[in-house]
Amino acid sequence: MPGPRSATSPLFRPFARLGLVSLLALTFAACKPAAPPQAPAAADRPGAADEPEAAVPRMTVILVRHGEKATDDPRDPGLSPAGEARARALAALLARAGVTHLFASEYRRTQATLAPLAGATGLAVVALPANVPQELVTALRALPAGAIAVVAAHSNTVPAIVEALGGQVRDTVESNGQRMLPDDAYDRLFIVTLAGTPATDPPQTLELRYGEASPGH
Repeated sequence: MPGPRSATSPLFRPFARLGLVSLLALTFAACKPAAPPQAPAAADRPGAADEPEAAVPRMTVILVRHGEKATDDPRDPGLSPAGEARARALAALLARAGVTHLFASEYRRTQATLAPLAGATGLAVVALPANVPQELVTALRALPAGAIAVVAAHSNTVPAIVEALGGQVRDTVESNGQRMLPDDAYDRLFIVTLAGTPATDPPQTLELRYGEASPGH
């Protein structure tokens, strides 16, 4: 009868090699350093839903109607002495406000309303057509975060521009189905603040009066 086979016999050699390979694999796995723990995704962190959204620098738009009109040109009048005084009052009010952009319509009276402020700040007045207020709104929305823009417009465009920016204008009158500022109202100034925290901070409107008080206002 043949005796027991040794582990080095040809029959046992393949199994010995297999056992050695398995042992080496287990040893390598045991010695491999563990992967560093990863921080949970923002959505998986406890209380992540309650974290405030990152604030975005605000953009401010200040809107006025042009100053009082002169009678020098029925189609494109300049400013009367009262209108010129109002333009100077606007410059005195905003010269140190950090204004970065100036916008007016193509008409003399709006550009003259911003002329003293342009001189005080060294800014150029950008003229955009009065009958396409959406072009102005698009330009305003394209300004960089933190911008402060001043707009001189008209009684029949100021409410529409404010509302297109998400603000509100009260005490308007209606003419031919269009909401307007009263014809004798020249002292109203609207400040619309946009985009603090985008999802939770809607535009805000603040109305002030400046210069000589308009009759009945």
